[in-house]
Amino acid sequence: MSDILKFHFDVDGSDFSSAGEASVLVKKKLRQLGYPADIIRKVSIAMYEGEINMVIHAGGGSADVEVHEKEIVIILTDEGPGIPDISLAMQEGYSTARDNIRVLGFGAGMGLPNMKKYTDYMDVKSEVGKGTTVTMKVFL
Repeated sequence: MSDILKFHFDVDGSDFSSAGEASVLVKKKLRQLGYPADIIRKVSIAMYEGEINMVIHAGGGSADVEVHEKEIVIILTDEGPGIPDISLAMQEGYSTARDNIRVLGFGAGMGLPNMKKYTDYMDVKSEVGKGTTVTMKVFL
């Protein structure tokens, strides 16, 4: 494949029931394109965790996916409150989710750690009061 496939999704920050739609659609597309199950699984989990984080913490955002010949790049962008301490946020179990979110079963502090675990590369750029951009790559 020499062409780059690009997908763009808006993540609705007001609706938990729609969180994960982008990851499901990308999973379906990658399956149709014949990518291996382990690659599809990694991309799907990383995207889902990112989508949930955008809904919980940022009021939504956008997800862009680029399928290259040797990698799949996922870029998640939001205009939320930003992450004051990225290294702390990367620790398993650390969460700033409100109690009403935790009651729903979200906000366990595994989002960013899982995103890192299921990708081959991850970079988090965040500015308090401006938002966050997470770039992830899964190598093929």
